[in-house]
Amino acid sequence: MTAAGRLLRQPWLWAWVGAVAVWAATAAFTGGMGSGQVLSAALTFGAFFVIVALGQMFVVTLGPGNVDLSIPASMTLAGTVAMKTMGGAALMIPVGLALALLVGLVVGVINYSLIRLLRIPPIIATLSSSFIFQSAAIWWNRGLRVKPPAALADFTTAKIAGVPIIAIFVVLLAIAGHVVLTRTIFGRSVLAIGQNMRAAHLAGIAVERVRAATYIMCAVLAGLCGFLLAAFSGGAALNMGEEYLLNSIAVVVIGGTSVAGGFANVPGLWGAALFLFLLVTMLNTFGAGAGIRMVLTGLIIIGVIVAASGSRRET
Repeated sequence: MTAAGRLLRQPWLWAWVGAVAVWAATAAFTGGMGSGQVLSAALTFGAFFVIVALGQMFVVTLGPGNVDLSIPASMTLAGTVAMKTMGGAALMIPVGLALALLVGLVVGVINYSLIRLLRIPPIIATLSSSFIFQSAAIWWNRGLRVKPPAALADFTTAKIAGVPIIAIFVVLLAIAGHVVLTRTIFGRSVLAIGQNMRAAHLAGIAVERVRAATYIMCAVLAGLCGFLLAAFSGGAALNMGEEYLLNSIAVVVIGGTSVAGGFANVPGLWGAALFLFLLVTMLNTFGAGAGIRMVLTGLIIIGVIVAASGSRRET
């Protein structure tokens, strides 16, 4: 098979094709005006989607039923704790980051404890725990919106040659995630568990240890995203993670990861994140009403998923 043929069979390709297509359609409609700004915004907001989707991807790859629905609450709690602790002081940025990651660590441990010790299905366990984490964020926040340190806010909004620095950072993070998935024992164990948990156990893989590490990693990445998003948006808000609940799953699926488990890829996450943002931007630019916009978004997403699934079945 030629290199071009192998490329066309990659499930992540369709997310990128979709992203380029909707961006081109938007640029054509506006005569190219503002297309650069739209792309820059897509890279910025797409970066936040990729951070949480990276963790969600590992969880989903564990197999059917594995999903983390506590991501929005984890983001809110981590962002709230970090912002309030830093109090706008630049010297406290390392402390704020450490606390955000620590919150993610604790959240991940609690989630997996509910799944493992109480035998609660992951979707129920993480949804239930999200109410606890959200309540903790409300109690900690107490209606305040503490501004982030200026240096941290500048980092999340700065650009190099027109490219957002945060996008560059998340590209490097995604590369690290790809290496972990494809080149480490942990990543290959996640794939093996997703393909057949019993066979993985018989092969000597510490299944429950790997599952625990995966849920913890997902929560830690959610904490990191909450920290950066709060800095970008001028402070932690109690609803800051709402749109990341279903979108974290949508980015994973559109990006070519199998919901049946055992198959995942990182390149598709960026393509899917850009596609989702640019799709909404395109429909807004076209002046589509809210109802029509939701219907068209759903139909286009289904089309991309079907195309990616078809490519995966052929490989």
